[in-house]
This record gives sequence, structure tokens and C-alpha cells, in this order.
Amino acid sequence: MRPHLRAEWTKARTVASTGWLLLAVIALTVTGSALASTATTAPTCPASGCTYDSARLGLTGVLLGQAVVVVLAVLAIGGEYGTGMVRVTLAAMPRRAGVLAAKAAILGGMTLAAGTIAVLASLLAARRILPGNGFTPAHGYTVLSLADGPTLRAAVGSVLYLALIALLSLGVATAVRDQATAIGVVLGLLYLFPLANLMVSDQTWQRRLWQVSPTNAGLAIQATTNPGDLPLAPWAGLGVLAAWAAGALLAGGLLLRLRDA
Repeated sequence: MRPHLRAEWTKARTVASTGWLLLAVIALTVTGSALASTATTAPTCPASGCTYDSARLGLTGVLLGQAVVVVLAVLAIGGEYGTGMVRVTLAAMPRRAGVLAAKAAILGGMTLAAGTIAVLASLLAARRILPGNGFTPAHGYTVLSLADGPTLRAAVGSVLYLALIALLSLGVATAVRDQATAIGVVLGLLYLFPLANLMVSDQTWQRRLWQVSPTNAGLAIQATTNPGDLPLAPWAGLGVLAAWAAGALLAGGLLLRLRDA
């Protein structure tokens, strides 16, 4: 496995687009979160207490950053299929499962690193911006802090969410072998699936679609106020996304073994 990891790490760090895409993940996530924090004014808290989720607001940019993560992950293997270099890779390392596992490990590690920076910077920006918009203890809102258990869970979960999106995208790209198709499929799952859920009028089906949506279920991990009101608990929701990622990688791995390069 070590030679596979070394080879994939060498490819990842010598391709210029990798570094730029990782920077784009950070920049887009932080910018989206900062803009959302700037544009939102704290609503008046009812007598029962504040229910507006300021931590989730401060992590809004994850919805934008995930699009770049999809592109990064698809290029990790789709670029090789596009140039034909995948034949060289598989000739040098015939263990195809090992190749995919190494790609997943390197991609996951890079996404975790970029995601950690992006999430921490987003929360720092929100911590500085939100008090100016009325999110203060005097108005019933706590200051964002990683010392707060739910906020820490939202931060860690958001980083894991981005890493799982990367693995989901890698699995889809391995299965379909075409970059444009893979990006379209994953972005459709992430952005169109929640829209389709809103178009369903039946509440039972709305709840079911929400529970299987990789975006809706996965981002439940960000909920810090009244998470019990969600169709799925935060960690259970992230588990749904993990199941999507595992299924995509399994399908991609099987097809990689069964098909010619």
C-alpha cells in the first residue's frame, strides 16, 4: 500500500491545479460564510429563548466550498481517464483496489486539511461579524466558541462532511470515467436533490427525501439549536452521507476491477 500512497501523493502535489483548487475551497467557504454572516440581522428572541442557529449561519459557506471539492475529487481520477494516463498507472500498479484506496486516502487527507482551515476561518469570521448584527449575549445569543460542545460538533462535522463529499465524488468519477458527467451527477445530488424535496407537497415524502438527501442529511451535523426537531439526528445524518460515499466507492471499485482501463 505504501508505494500506492507515495505514487498518488506525488501525482497530487505535482499537478498545479491541486493547490489552486484547495485554496479555492478555503476561499469560497470563508467568503460564503462571511457574506451570510454580514447579510443576516439577529431576529428578536421569543420568551422561550433564541432558536436561530448562529453557528450554522457561520458555516453557510460549506455549501459553496463543496462544489470545488467535487471538482478536485473528480479530477483526481477523471483527469487520468481523460489523458489516458490511467493505463500507465494501472500497468505500474496492477492492484486496482490499492490504487483507488490510495487516491481516496490522499484526497481525503487533503480535503480534511483544507476543510479544517476553511471551517475555522469561517467561524472566526462569524465570531467577529455576527455581534455587530445583533447576535450578542444581551439579545440572548451566545458568542461562537469551540469550547461549546454543539459548536465544536458542527465544526468537526463540517470538516468531515467535505471529506465525505470528496470520497463520494471520487467514487462516482471512477464509475462513470467522464469528468463532465461525474461533476454533473454529484452536483445534481448535492443541489438538485434538496430542491426536489421542496417541490413535494406530501410531508411524509418530504421527510423521507430529506433523510436520504446527501446534502440535507449530511449538513444536519451543523445544527446547534433544537437538533431534535430535524428528521435525523446530527451524527445519524452524517452517517447517511457516509453511506452514499461508501456506496459510490464500492461501485467505482467494482467497475474499476471489472472493466478495461
